[in-house]
Amino acid sequence: MFGRNNESENANDALGEHSSTENRRGQSTHDRILEGNHDVSAFVGEGVEFKGVISYQGTIRIDGQLEGEIHTDGVLLVGRGATISAKVEAGTIVCQGRIVGDIVAREKIQLLAPGVLDGSLKTPSLSMEEGVIFNGTCEMGPHVARDAQFGEEQPVGSFDEGVNVV
Repeated sequence: MFGRNNESENANDALGEHSSTENRRGQSTHDRILEGNHDVSAFVGEGVEFKGVISYQGTIRIDGQLEGEIHTDGVLLVGRGATISAKVEAGTIVCQGRIVGDIVAREKIQLLAPGVLDGSLKTPSLSMEEGVIFNGTCEMGPHVARDAQFGEEQPVGSFDEGVNVV
């Protein structure tokens, strides 16, 4: 509905968009993310602290604390209790937790309540629910998706008709 495809709906379900941690069939959110629709390459669970660089293909789910860097062309799922302090480069980012740092998403970023994002982001498509807190800068447009990496200077204030704000 309203432009959401099955992949984004599955990602929202995987993050436990519902107020309960149990779905209609009585499975926990963690059980659902590990089922067939999600190719989870890595999982940082609640209570786990990770410091370093993660490079991967596919989908990663973070529910604990991560400090460092994340690099992927795949999907990054940030759970409600997660805290990430990192430089992040990913294909798609779906966040319900807290991210502090510079973020590049080559496809899209979905910020879900009660998510918090403190930092700079570059993406061609941004979706933000009511209740999300965003403190930082945002650069959008198709040119961002192709070659964006932090540290590169881009002209400020240029208008691109291809910008997609949901």
